[in-house]
Amino acid sequence: MAAKILIVEDEKAIADLIYMSLTDAGYKCEKVNDGFEAADLIEEKRYDLVLLDIMLPGCDGYELLDYLKEYETPVIFVTAKADVKDRVKGLKLGADDYLTKPFDIVELLARVETVLRRYNKNETKLEFADVVVDTEAHTVTQNGNNISLTMKEYEILILFLQNKNIALFREKIFEKVWGGEYTGDSRTVDLHVQRMRKKLGWEKRIVPVYKVGYRLEDTDEV
Repeated sequence: MAAKILIVEDEKAIADLIYMSLTDAGYKCEKVNDGFEAADLIEEKRYDLVLLDIMLPGCDGYELLDYLKEYETPVIFVTAKADVKDRVKGLKLGADDYLTKPFDIVELLARVETVLRRYNKNETKLEFADVVVDTEAHTVTQNGNNISLTMKEYEILILFLQNKNIALFREKIFEKVWGGEYTGDSRTVDLHVQRMRKKLGWEKRIVPVYKVGYRLEDTDEV
């Protein structure tokens, strides 16, 4: 399934060029020229990537980037603001990449592909050990057998698969899966992780990390 990309750009010629180039490359694109309109679309739909100008009518790109954080949507700034301080600010605020105008369309396509690959947005299947997750069909199979997970268990599994060998703090798991601020009560996270790994028989693959959370170990020795 083609990745869905939102282009937020108020210069029509540039928006049209990006739209045509990405569409020709096989992506599904929408474009909008106002920050508030972009926020409405983002709330209504889910995108795999947002290409975001900084200087926009309505709310600017920095404000929109902050709004995007709760949706965990990757962002590439595409902007005329070429100063190093602007680039540093954009990246520190959470942008995944920063491309200045004028740009080469080939470079833009390469950066888009890199960010999508980083987030597994181009992949409809995630495979690890004996498990296959079809993110388009929202199914999990293990050795060819269907595994029934709740939505939260499914989302936790995806998070582990995207962060193999990385210790995930309970706070991060809660914020990514439940979408709210962590309150310090670990019982909800622990219960869902324990039930998910029991269903998969992954008690030795998803291991507790003392005073931190859990880690999915990518090793043939498990």
